[in-house]
Amino acid sequence: MSRGFESHTLRRSNRQSRSFEGALTLLSDFAVTIPGMAISTPHRPRNATARTYVPADAARDGLVDFARQLHESFGTSRHAGAALRAPDGSERPIPAEIFEVLEQVADALASGSGVTVAPNDMQMTTQQAADFLGVSRPTLIKYLEEGTIPFGKRGRHRRVLLRDVVAFQEAFRIDRKAALREMARNSQSLERQQAEATGD
Repeated sequence: MSRGFESHTLRRSNRQSRSFEGALTLLSDFAVTIPGMAISTPHRPRNATARTYVPADAARDGLVDFARQLHESFGTSRHAGAALRAPDGSERPIPAEIFEVLEQVADALASGSGVTVAPNDMQMTTQQAADFLGVSRPTLIKYLEEGTIPFGKRGRHRRVLLRDVVAFQEAFRIDRKAALREMARNSQSLERQQAEATGD
């Protein structure tokens, strides 16, 4: 943990052989932040920093075509047969986790959205965390004070880690889906009761 960052104790805390030409940098212990998704791996590279990739208008057609071919070529077989080809012609299979990231990045860039690759332990201000979650800063502060999202302090200012914000986002998504399923079940039950009461 960085010096000056005071931690707080919390209450909760067909196979087709296809090659892709070009370079791929693997950023370990990083979160690839795409709407609804974050993937991390165990080690952090030296001198790694957050970086945002925004598709150029001139590259849009190529990105759309690449994303389409990616889905058409592999379909339900997902990453089967996918490989990276180096300039010297050597190939290396793409692990399933990396292929999933590749698909998500390709889709995001093809749709014109930017993709940010950031350290999983990157410290965020409360405003940055609120913007990431799409909530107001007062709402974010409420989550912190309730102990829902871990936080630390640099001096008098609260700081949160990207990985904790992403974990909260995923937990919220799961809770929301469960709540929607429960609402659907209750609605169906009410409809059956009404139908029985009217004799339909």
